[in-house]
Amino acid sequence: MGSFFAITGIMKVVAAYLLALLGGNTSPSADDLKSILGSVGADCDEERIELLLSEVKGKDITELIASGREKLASVPSGGGGGVAVAAAGGGGAPAAAAVAESKKEEKVEEKEESDDDMGFSLFD
Repeated sequence: MGSFFAITGIMKVVAAYLLALLGGNTSPSADDLKSILGSVGADCDEERIELLLSEVKGKDITELIASGREKLASVPSGGGGGVAVAAAGGGGAPAAAAVAESKKEEKVEEKEESDDDMGFSLFD
């Protein structure tokens, strides 16, 4: 759980940096980022701010975003059903039954949403 908070902490700094760029500041400083984060009541870690600024110094943000997209494209992102069952762990049977029940409800809802005006259903 600690890594989740570390990721969300750096994402706040990245978001503040991008907001500064969108606002017309082509070279945001640490103070600029602190001001943005402080304006929404978010805490700011000086080390994360300095790390981000050192990593983006002299680089074009559009190239950085494009590079990041390419890297994320190779990351597998499967469905969430297996995660819920795996998280159930020790008391597996009741949790697995609840997941199965919710999947049945989803299938029923999908059938009800078919479009009669077009004469066919996307789910048949």
